[in-house]
Amino acid sequence: MLFSSLEFILFFLPLTVAVYWLVLHRVGAQWALVWLILASLFFYSWWKLDYLPLILASIIFNFVIGRPIGNLQYRQSLRKLLLVFGIAVNLGLLGYFKYYDFFISNIAQLIGADVSLLHLVLPLGISFFTFQQVAYLVDAYRGVCREYNLLHYSLFVTFFPQLIAGPIVHHSEMLPQFSDPANKRINYDNWARGLIIFIIGLFKKVVIADEFAQWANWGFDQADSLTLLEAWATSLSYSLQLYFDFSAYCDMAIGAALFFNVRLPINFDSPYKSANIQEFWRRWHMTLGRFIKDYIYIPLGGNRGSVPRVGITVLITFFLCGLWHGAGWGFIFWGVLHGTATLIFKLWQKLDKPLAKPVAIAVTFLFVNCSWVFFRATDWPSAVKVIKGMFGFSGVAIPESIAMLVPISGAQIAIVEQFPNMPTLTSTTLGYLLLFLAIVFLAKNSIELSRQLVLTRKLTALSYVAALWALFTINETHEFIYFNF
Repeated sequence: MLFSSLEFILFFLPLTVAVYWLVLHRVGAQWALVWLILASLFFYSWWKLDYLPLILASIIFNFVIGRPIGNLQYRQSLRKLLLVFGIAVNLGLLGYFKYYDFFISNIAQLIGADVSLLHLVLPLGISFFTFQQVAYLVDAYRGVCREYNLLHYSLFVTFFPQLIAGPIVHHSEMLPQFSDPANKRINYDNWARGLIIFIIGLFKKVVIADEFAQWANWGFDQADSLTLLEAWATSLSYSLQLYFDFSAYCDMAIGAALFFNVRLPINFDSPYKSANIQEFWRRWHMTLGRFIKDYIYIPLGGNRGSVPRVGITVLITFFLCGLWHGAGWGFIFWGVLHGTATLIFKLWQKLDKPLAKPVAIAVTFLFVNCSWVFFRATDWPSAVKVIKGMFGFSGVAIPESIAMLVPISGAQIAIVEQFPNMPTLTSTTLGYLLLFLAIVFLAKNSIELSRQLVLTRKLTALSYVAALWALFTINETHEFIYFNF
């Protein structure tokens, strides 16, 4: 069940919210939490009922092992041993479903063996609820948190607004909000903000992101080659699709949680406005970046040690970040690219020659845009096809409609009626790309807008228009991109 589906918007969300508040006020808080857990498990198993036993087993295992890990009266050596065992089981489960076929096929290719693959279906959200529980075990070992109530722990893992694609929350960020007496009363200001943020996210997903997906899919998956403008339109379409798709999910998750008076951590903060690659990672999937820094980068040594050692730590961290996103060499190469860019930026900082901010933002975005090609391409030849086109190695074709506006001459430039490899691409498409790039770089994001929210008649009317536009645009459900990770 997608946030952008009619069954979620018209039935699941309003029913879950209504019953939660009814049970909370008529029966009691514990039964309201039971209802929310059951609703979240129903939401999770909507795609495939086979997923349900896996997440239940994961919850029970981590709750049971987390109790002695978080008990400071136990010997530290025993607690550490249990922590290592718990992390190993979690990562082993994730590795089996997500990476088994990838590693086995590559090893078989390397040694020339013929093996049968399992073709396992990746359980929905397994990367996110695994990382969230690994973070819990580590925090319990550190004495930061502990949980002895299975009901509360189950809600911490399964709360449906953040279950499938984050944010990756800490135990202390969410559960105390359910216990806060102030949050056991309906807060209509939260409802208003939640509804506006949810509508903004819905509009981003079905009206903007899914539209850009058509051009990105054509360029990556259907075109045999791409001329210069076609390749840039393809890469920029995917950059904007991914931006608005993930931004939409984060908005809708935050908006849905506010109906329960729960404030999820901000997970997306206009990352394309970043002036360097480190800032990009502080703004893009912020809770994942926090997890990677706190539980991978710093334990590996962080900024401590010699320059070569820090460089190796950075590359290992981003290698693992790329691998986490998917079992494929494109994801790994994408991660290594970002690791390399981070090292270059660290060295550039030592020169103490900062770029002008607009230049720095442009350089960072162009790098991120090019790196997304390897993130999106289904195989290496597809990535090479787009990169070759972006650098003009597959020719330059300009439609007559553009050539009439801009004087163009040159033997290497073909003036054509329409783009040869992407017939759906037009001068209107290019204008659409430029418009939304301007919005990305110049407009306030939804979080900034929500902080200044004053529910006026004009805003209410705009919200109704956006909601109706989005609802009538929904003709088929498109998964959020991060559901695949």
